[in-house]
Amino acid sequence: MNAKEIRQNTLPELQKKLAELKEELFNLRFQHTINQLDNPMRLVAVKKDIARVQTVIRELESKDSANA
Repeated sequence: MNAKEIRQNTLPELQKKLAELKEELFNLRFQHTINQLDNPMRLVAVKKDIARVQTVIRELESKDSANA
């Protein structure tokens, strides 16, 4: 997932995606703890996706508050 794809979504869609990513990160951390994680680099990728989504959400919120 790249920033261009993320920016095409609306704010509610982004918030839903953020919740899904956080849940996935929780599950990956749990799998990592009990040594059942197949691809440890997936943890890094999910963290980066969360950061991208949070950045776009913050941009949209600041743009909305500037227009109000």
